[in-house]
Amino acid sequence: MTSWLFGLAIFLTYLLGIVSAVMALMSSRTSQGAIAWIISLVTLPYLAVPAYWIFGRPRFYGYVSARGERDTVLRRVLARYRERVEPFVAEARDADIRAVEQLAMMPLTTGNRAELLIDGEATFDSLFDGIERAEEYILIQFFIVRDDALGLELKHRLQQAAERGVRVYFLYDEIGSHQLNEGYLKDLAAYGIGVSAFRSSRGFRHRFQLNFRNHRKVLVVDGREGWLGGFNVGVEYLGQHRRHGPWRDTHLKLVGPSVLGLQEAFWEDWHWATGAVINLHWTPRVTCEECQDVVIVPSGPADRQETASLLVQHVIHSAHERFWVTSPYFVPDQGVQDALRLAAMRGVDVRIMMPERPDHLLVFLSAFSFLPDMLQAGVKVYRYQPGFLHQKVMLIDDAAASVGTVNLDNRSFRLNFEITAVVPDRRFAAEVRLMLEQDFANCRRVSRDELTSRPLWRKIVSRAAYLLSPIQ
Repeated sequence: MTSWLFGLAIFLTYLLGIVSAVMALMSSRTSQGAIAWIISLVTLPYLAVPAYWIFGRPRFYGYVSARGERDTVLRRVLARYRERVEPFVAEARDADIRAVEQLAMMPLTTGNRAELLIDGEATFDSLFDGIERAEEYILIQFFIVRDDALGLELKHRLQQAAERGVRVYFLYDEIGSHQLNEGYLKDLAAYGIGVSAFRSSRGFRHRFQLNFRNHRKVLVVDGREGWLGGFNVGVEYLGQHRRHGPWRDTHLKLVGPSVLGLQEAFWEDWHWATGAVINLHWTPRVTCEECQDVVIVPSGPADRQETASLLVQHVIHSAHERFWVTSPYFVPDQGVQDALRLAAMRGVDVRIMMPERPDHLLVFLSAFSFLPDMLQAGVKVYRYQPGFLHQKVMLIDDAAASVGTVNLDNRSFRLNFEITAVVPDRRFAAEVRLMLEQDFANCRRVSRDELTSRPLWRKIVSRAAYLLSPIQ
């Protein structure tokens, strides 16, 4: 009897391995990934099957289903929003911006004001002032929220807003904020604040989707003002961490019709997390005198295509004079690596800024495996010196710039829900260029000799770390 059960277990394990291999064949985004999973699932199903169901699923199928529900349940609300924003849709004068609109599935809007927020003090002063101005509702979402001094200040501000009668909806990622204690959340809920985790594993059918994250950082006040960028909530983002030192980051404040793009992204996320439909304002408001065009680009593993990776590749290809990018985690896929090298070869000033001090060791080590090829092609690599660099900013010529949450790695390209604001405005691009020039002055430039002269064991470790980049 025991041997019969043992044989049945072996048979079922290999059967599940074969079924999973067929799924990997039909759904893997790259041929290399499909081959690796198929071989593993067929030869070592005991280890590979659980790994595949946790790390290998290429799309967030639960969110895809929720979008299907939205297409029926929430379609009229979304259609009404799009009708109201139509008078503020800007005409994209070139194919590059039209392509961004297609990727975003959102329009380029005019009548906006975009304000750079450099580092923590300016950012959180602006965020807290916005919360103080709220009259009807606050939508707030972060990947990481800590219950330290900054987190407690945020909680106090939200409670005060709720006491004024403002509706508050608080969304956090269950993995990124896993250290956030229940008392913090209960204190918010006691004031009538809507609180929810974004659970990628929600429901029995999706319980193994643990590798997806909601990495967005968004605040929307009354549908009029919005914020997005690199900052989470914790004192380290104010530079109060001995290991990281000064924290270099950038956020963006938006006023105008583009805020509704941020609102729509939050609205979808909240619907996935809770099943509820929030009643919000969808009528654009314009208050600026010198207005700017903005397109909001949400991206994530529920998209039909790899939106974030395609966006980065597209803006690299569209650059004629310069492409400058900052990312704390730089392990781009092959398409982005090729685009960067080709841009440098055609004479574009390609600069990559990343931290000197590692935050995630595997990601830090992975970059050494391909940076020599980048440098040989003419790409310039800089390491930021004063502290930890966490901003996610791109500058394209003197014509456009972006601020958002996307890192240049596989997780942001394929596993995380992210959001980016692209601003095709020369005045805004000039502000970003000035900011980045000051940052480059605080960097050291990496030489090819520095990388090629490393000991053999370090090269082997870097290459091994790079093999793990799909799940880093």
